[in-house]
Amino acid sequence: MPLYVFTDWIKPGTVILEAGYNEGNIGEVDFEACCINASSITPVPAGVCPVTIATLLKHTVEAAEK
Repeated sequence: MPLYVFTDWIKPGTVILEAGYNEGNIGEVDFEACCINASSITPVPAGVCPVTIATLLKHTVEAAEK
């Protein structure tokens, strides 16, 4: 569900690694609102998604080789 996590759900100084992705390049964290309390936050798109995809591809290739 897009924009599901709100700023009043997180403590000040929280680090948010946004890994959700929904139609329209929207994450599950309300990025603009959560920037108030978060000390660091990854964006959607281009946050952790490229690393996740690369890791999944690496594991797929390794499994295929076995």
